[in-house]
Amino acid sequence: MLGQVDDLKEVLIPADKIQARIKELGKEISRDYQGRNLLMVGILKGAAIFLADLALTITIPASFDFMAVSSYGAATKSSGAVRILKDIDQPMDGRDVLLVEDIVDTGLTLNYLYENFKARNPRSLKICTLLDKKERRQVQVPVDYCGFCIPNEFVVGYGLDYREGYRNLPLIGILKPEIYTENSSK
Repeated sequence: MLGQVDDLKEVLIPADKIQARIKELGKEISRDYQGRNLLMVGILKGAAIFLADLALTITIPASFDFMAVSSYGAATKSSGAVRILKDIDQPMDGRDVLLVEDIVDTGLTLNYLYENFKARNPRSLKICTLLDKKERRQVQVPVDYCGFCIPNEFVVGYGLDYREGYRNLPLIGILKPEIYTENSSK
C-alpha cells in the first residue's frame, strides 16, 4: 500500500471520514426503507467495497446483488457506450431497489442503468453514490443519497481504480497526473 500512497497528489477523504459518512447513510436508508423489501444493487467493481460497508450499517432486512458494466475500458474517461457484462440474479419487479454506485461523473452510465432498471418494474428506484462530481455532469440523474461531492479530479481508492490498481486503499486520494498521463501512451 505504501507505494500506492506515494502515487497520490493528496488524500481527499481519509478513511475515518468515509466510515463516518457511511454510517450516516446507513441510518438514513434504514429509516427511509423501514418495512419495505430493499434490494441493493452494487455496480462492480468500484462499488463493491462501498456496498459491503454500507450493508453492514443498514438495520433493516435487505438483500443485495451486483451488476458489472463497462463504459471506460482502459481509458480514464467514460465513452458513454455502456455494455452489461454481468446482470443481477434477482428480479426487480415489485421490489424497492437502491442502485449503489461508487462515483457519479458524467451521468451517462448511471442514466443508462437507471432507465434499464426502471424498465424492470421496481416498486421504487433510488440512487446512492459514495462520490459525486457534479461539475462533470452531462446528463442529470436523480442522486438520492450522496456520500461526498468532490472536485473534478482523478480519484482512486476505496474501490475506485486506475488500471485495476489502488482499489484497496482505505481512503479516497487524488492520483498524481503524471501517473495516468505517463501510462496512457502505453
